[in-house]
Amino acid sequence: MRQVHLDFHTSAASSPIATDFSPDKFAQTLVDASVDSVLLFARCHHGWMYYDSTAFPERRHPGLSRDLLKEQVAACRERGLATPIYLTVQWDNFTAAEHPEWRIVGPGGQLEGTPPYEAGFYRKLCLNSPFRDFMFRQAKDVLDSFDVDGLYFDFIRPDDCSCVHCQQAMLDRGIDPTNEVERRTFGMETINDFELAMSAFVRSRREGVGITYNGGHIGLRHRQIRDAYTHFELETLPSGGWGYNYFPITQRYARSLGRPTIGTTGMFHTTWGDYRSYKNKAALEYEVFRMLAAGSGTCIGDQLEPSGVLDPEVYRLVGDVFASVREKEPWCAGATPVVDLAVLHPEEFLGGGVRNLPASINGVTRMLEEAGLQFDIVDSAADLSRYRLLVLPDFIAVEGQLVEKLAAYLDEGGKVIASFASGFTADRTAVSMSQLGVELLSEGPRDASGRLARGRAYPRHDYSNYLATRAGFGAAGVGRVHVMHMLGMDIGATRGATVLADAIPSTFDRSFTHFASHLQSPPAVTPSGAAVVATTQSIYFAHPIFHQYEASAPLWCKTLFLTAVDHLLPERVVRHDGPSTVRVSVNDQVESDQVLPDRRVVHLLHYVPERRGDAFDVIEDVIPVHDLSVTLRVPGRPTSVYLAPQRKPLAFEAVDGTLTFQVDALVGHQIVCVEFSQGG
Repeated sequence: MRQVHLDFHTSAASSPIATDFSPDKFAQTLVDASVDSVLLFARCHHGWMYYDSTAFPERRHPGLSRDLLKEQVAACRERGLATPIYLTVQWDNFTAAEHPEWRIVGPGGQLEGTPPYEAGFYRKLCLNSPFRDFMFRQAKDVLDSFDVDGLYFDFIRPDDCSCVHCQQAMLDRGIDPTNEVERRTFGMETINDFELAMSAFVRSRREGVGITYNGGHIGLRHRQIRDAYTHFELETLPSGGWGYNYFPITQRYARSLGRPTIGTTGMFHTTWGDYRSYKNKAALEYEVFRMLAAGSGTCIGDQLEPSGVLDPEVYRLVGDVFASVREKEPWCAGATPVVDLAVLHPEEFLGGGVRNLPASINGVTRMLEEAGLQFDIVDSAADLSRYRLLVLPDFIAVEGQLVEKLAAYLDEGGKVIASFASGFTADRTAVSMSQLGVELLSEGPRDASGRLARGRAYPRHDYSNYLATRAGFGAAGVGRVHVMHMLGMDIGATRGATVLADAIPSTFDRSFTHFASHLQSPPAVTPSGAAVVATTQSIYFAHPIFHQYEASAPLWCKTLFLTAVDHLLPERVVRHDGPSTVRVSVNDQVESDQVLPDRRVVHLLHYVPERRGDAFDVIEDVIPVHDLSVTLRVPGRPTSVYLAPQRKPLAFEAVDGTLTFQVDALVGHQIVCVEFSQGG
């Protein structure tokens, strides 16, 4: 629950190292900071080892004159701290220099990674080369040398490799090495096979060892290899390229795979290795507390300086945050999320990872979190029966078994919101979900380069149209006309479906012969088709509203979507009357075999990321929200409602399964606990 990921990527140029290391002071600093687990280094990205390895004595850091890892483990264990051990995988500068023939080779014959005269160890090694055998031998060495709590294998990603080892392995398996798609598939299989084989090897030598692998992203590939993991650790430093939207997306997906999770941020103002930079306390609080709110363990990254001394300023900061985590843990341990709906992850259909998650998953996540909705992110293999509503954002091709699965979901009473190409075939030439009540009228215009204009962003909105809401679409505003900057599908409603909004074309598309002012031309008078269509179980948006929200956050796109959610899901788990910057999560805790959960726990957070510099968002100030009213659906009769960990009782009203209470002041993070009578 309170782990430190203690990087120690230490150059030979820093020799000597660990000269000021004191085992007792090292461990006591961690204890005083409320740390309960510390990830310690056996081998770093430079390729150096930090223990007296009998198997690889040549790899011991040349500036190290003590058995550092052994002393660290012993001192921490003596004080009750867990000590998982870190092993780098594909980044290893020592090995890349000694064995360039083990490096990843691009399809053009070039070696992948940092060029010879640039600083950095970013040269990946191939796990079809003899390097794979080295990894197993070092894992054995660590298991033989230490009473291991866990192993953390870092930097392991699928690659498009054309080294001689991969070429031969592909030929032996009847795979065409000249085919990029087949090479990439083989690269994925290589990584998956390594992780499964390594975990089996570790378990054969030591039962009960924690095992996880890190490649900077937990995503769709992990469902098929989740058995290799005892838990997922989610590297999500917002200031390191991941951003503030990455953790909620990845956590909501990872927790659906049936493994515990640990979120990892960093104490650095920027990213890994930023010595003597200190994250704003408000930012670190938010990053850690939202891990708790999402049902995750917490981890803060630091980097031990070559002297071997922990920076006291870092551990004052970490200690302040972890002391609060420790107080709140009784309301977080064993928590399971309470959700209304699920979002089908477009990564399954478009790919993506760190810094390039599909725009539509970012957009829909922002909308749902800003509205306080409770949701998971799932893939097409997930059990959908626990969700009352399923959202298919923008680019979810529905073909094959997914057609039947979604039909069965709807037959069982489920509801669907789909947008743009979701519910269509992969080539977008036909509607594959007849239940949406729409038909494709045309493919729409093509731009000057011959590409279909629908779903594309043009800097001056060359191909746009408008949306006019009809009566019955509630808060969206009857008759209001909204510009839609990304052209949608040209669709109409089928028999029995209801048009909630009309599509209004621009007077003309923007080109060198026809243009108006700076951007798109104004709306025409006559509708060209439908923009929003409803059936009893679905609402379909013709436009890529989620991609558009990620691009420029038009409030009308969010309002239209949330109006659709209210139409299909009138009863939500939770609502509040605070600003859209409030984040709310609802979890249940079950500690005994009873009809009701022991507790329903509401996490309220209010921290506001701001873009104060060009590179990334920061949080500096904690802005209180006063007199926040919350309405919560509950499964039974509440007996008490109180603030945690303060244990301050709150006045509440409970009527017909709906609980209402008010928080006088939300300052950063506040837990509200609801306890039940098991009598009903």
